[in-house]
Amino acid sequence: MLRFYLVFTVILLSFPCFGQKEYQLIIRQGTIYDGNGGKPFVADLAINADTLAAIGNLSSSKGKIEIDANGLAVSPGFINMLSWADGTLLEDGRGVSDIKQGVTLEVFGEGWSPGPRKRKPSDHLWTTLGGYFDHLEKKKVSPNFASFVGATTIRSYVIGQQNRKPTEAELLQMKNLVKQAMEEGAMGVGSSLIYAPATFASTEELIELCKVAAQYGGSYITHMRSESDKILEAINETFRISKEADIPAEIYHLKINHQRNWPKIDTVLFKIDSAQKAGLKISADMYPYNASATGLKERVPTWAQEGGITELRKRIKNPVARKKILFDMENGLPTRNSDPRDVMLLGFKKDSLNNLYKGKRLNEVAALHGKNADETVLDLLTADQSSIGAVYFLISEANMRKMLLQPYVSVGSDAGAPALTKNFTDQGTHPRAYGTFARILGKYVRDEKLFSLQEAVRRMTSLPATHLKLKKRGTLLAGNFADVVIFDPEKVQDNATFENPHQYSTGVVHVFVNGVQVLKDGEHTGEKPGRCVRGLGHVGKGKK
Repeated sequence: MLRFYLVFTVILLSFPCFGQKEYQLIIRQGTIYDGNGGKPFVADLAINADTLAAIGNLSSSKGKIEIDANGLAVSPGFINMLSWADGTLLEDGRGVSDIKQGVTLEVFGEGWSPGPRKRKPSDHLWTTLGGYFDHLEKKKVSPNFASFVGATTIRSYVIGQQNRKPTEAELLQMKNLVKQAMEEGAMGVGSSLIYAPATFASTEELIELCKVAAQYGGSYITHMRSESDKILEAINETFRISKEADIPAEIYHLKINHQRNWPKIDTVLFKIDSAQKAGLKISADMYPYNASATGLKERVPTWAQEGGITELRKRIKNPVARKKILFDMENGLPTRNSDPRDVMLLGFKKDSLNNLYKGKRLNEVAALHGKNADETVLDLLTADQSSIGAVYFLISEANMRKMLLQPYVSVGSDAGAPALTKNFTDQGTHPRAYGTFARILGKYVRDEKLFSLQEAVRRMTSLPATHLKLKKRGTLLAGNFADVVIFDPEKVQDNATFENPHQYSTGVVHVFVNGVQVLKDGEHTGEKPGRCVRGLGHVGKGKK
């Protein structure tokens, strides 16, 4: 009899207890920041396949894999509302710099989007935005991705780089292209109105495009026509588009450039608050740096950029046109340029120019070149045959902090997702490409206590997910997709600087995209489970 009981006991111990549930993965005893902004709590989180299976006390359950998250924060994956990873993911599908910060969804489309585009004889990869989505999914990438359709891309597709209104037939074609993109899964219409040829578009043209997007539940997102001297007029235009197209609107990288305009901060925030109270759905996103980055060619009047960079170089070489360009630059037409001391050159296509000028301020470059700043800019644009990347130190730190405090502000890097490989490190870049999300969590939340960690997580997760009208993403809730970040609040840190931008952030320990681990103990696993996240208007199979 004793032997019988011993054998029976061994058999019982060989199997799970009655009622014990097994999961693919259990994250044990992490501090849960669910994305909604509420008080964090300690709990277990279980994942099966691509789904969050359970959250709570799972001590009676076991996981095939278990992770001890004691003392670590567990949150939804972060959403990058302004990403240029549409290009870098084609080079390197891992998206390393963003994955190392906990970004699990990249959102493209600031004026330019990967489609529609006209077929080239040497390129048969895709011609539509939907075609790009399919291509990237087939290629396989680590993060999820989504996109607005670019108003600039639409305009360029139909009427090229010309500074004119579309004809009735052309406007109809543009609206049909927006319709097609929305049905392919675009999130809405994105604009970048400070740049040619986008700046040639009228408010009325944009309203017509946005009316189409609104029919599909989309939104409008914009780099406004001015972030400087005419910022108040630019905000009014954004409100008008939102109202007349009956569409939610978001302001890309909310900021005020040039010291002469910094006192407008209260008026800007008051106008947004008033528009919201009047019933408009207005939001914004930001990156936490006191400098922006764009092309050196943006110092040149937009009229001179009509037709593209090739036509600009022709005008620069024409003595009469060059004289007019220089006159407008010197006299601040249409707007006064920044002080050359506030402009740092990121790099050139030509190694000879890189060796001479990369990393220097424009005033230093002008002194070496032997001409004034405006002449130097024109000479460099001609010599390098590129737009020439530059950092512009034009933003007030105090204003930036005040804007970061606004509850409707989410986060966007305005950068790609590079890796520390030669194809990327040979190029200059803004530190935001490596540090945007970690900088908020480390510098502004932990070190400076500008706002709480749960609020920061909300701004990076449920807030943008709500703006994008995403289902099953942006919060830690059973049944949602398993986009999960585990990070150390005491160690998360941005390391990239303006002088040395190619440095990964640290302190994010594990990252899961659709239930697959893409970051383990701070290192990329090489896994590529990313999917296209399509908008409400998507028609067809595979809607996500």
